[in-house]
Amino acid sequence: MRYDSVLDMIGDTPLLRLDPAGHGVPEAEIFLKLESANPFGSVKDRVAWALLRDHIDGIVADEQVVLEASSGNTAKALQIIASMHGVGFRAFTNRVRVREVREMLSLLGADVTEMPGLSECPDPTAPNDVFGVIGDLMEREPGRYHHTSQYTNEDNLRAHYEETGREIYRDAGPVDLLVGGLGTTGSTRGAATYLRERNPDTAVVGVVAAEGDFIPGIRSAAEMWEVGLFEPGFYDAIAAVDSADAITASLELARRHGVLAGPTTGAAYAAARERLLSGPGGPVTAVVIACDRMEPYLSYYRHRRPDLFGAARSATQDAAPSVAPEQMEAWSAAGEHVVVVDVRTALAFQAGHIPGAINLRDDLLEQVMEAGTPFSEASRVVFVCPTGDRSARFAARAAATGCRAYNLEGGVLSWRDSGRPLAGM
Repeated sequence: MRYDSVLDMIGDTPLLRLDPAGHGVPEAEIFLKLESANPFGSVKDRVAWALLRDHIDGIVADEQVVLEASSGNTAKALQIIASMHGVGFRAFTNRVRVREVREMLSLLGADVTEMPGLSECPDPTAPNDVFGVIGDLMEREPGRYHHTSQYTNEDNLRAHYEETGREIYRDAGPVDLLVGGLGTTGSTRGAATYLRERNPDTAVVGVVAAEGDFIPGIRSAAEMWEVGLFEPGFYDAIAAVDSADAITASLELARRHGVLAGPTTGAAYAAARERLLSGPGGPVTAVVIACDRMEPYLSYYRHRRPDLFGAARSATQDAAPSVAPEQMEAWSAAGEHVVVVDVRTALAFQAGHIPGAINLRDDLLEQVMEAGTPFSEASRVVFVCPTGDRSARFAARAAATGCRAYNLEGGVLSWRDSGRPLAGM
């Protein structure tokens, strides 16, 4: 089929029926809505174009710069579309945590500003929140910028109502269960609204990451503030999935069904099967939104499951030695050499850090540690992050090599909340 613009290729993605022998729920018809077939590789292609389509002529005429709070697929798609039209794009985010995503945005020329923050999505109540920064920027230079605002813009929902939901119903008929990851919530809400108009009994399950865990592209339950497009009452269930199950399910999709889907899709597939297996049984038509591909997340798989890449996993990597702030101070008072390694972004580090700490952003530290642990065995090395979750992995990995390595309990927040000073504030 011929196209005259790559933008015309967005949408109308395949709906793949999975072989019941592979998914293990014989009475269920499980379909994957393969959004990776969009030209830029993800479900966010629909959203990005929907957010810009009716405004792009004015943006070009006024030489505006497009702004968005995004660190992933939305930013990638907006950057490409903006570049195609000769206009600038700037992304603001609290975190870019996957190396390939960071490198892709850099390769495409995206101007990405990482703000100090603990969350993976915007929190308008937090200082230095991306929404606040965007608002201040637009206020200082009226007319200079166009904010697409994926977290609040109803065009996000409309894109999935008018396109994704309609396509699913066209290809599958009435749907009993729709399952998808929760980021902006546009895909699940938009598509499910269309499907429920045709089958009011359609159940909708939104998938989040287990608390304290990380799955690219979706949030934890604690991060799903009741702002923007998120409506908790819309969902029949919010299912929390941990990264181990998400990875296992994504590998099952690849090995049993030939679908190279990323960890977010794995999480949604795992949640769908769990609900179907625990349900009343009987014939069911279920659709899982498969949002993107596996390849952009290889570093994530390697970090979480090094054994999949032939690396032996030491038992000591499963539990990191930890240390409380008072013990760190006791070591220093006793004359021991303590190296504090802060794995947050440079901007977060500058906003406030433990006095004397050095800053090695986690993705850079990962590359350094692939060649060995660069710390002396004579020193105690304490790894820190905002809450102690990310730094625990580095502490365990360093300890497994014989380094006297520890993870700061509760991270920088525990240090601050105990009344101890932070440098840079």
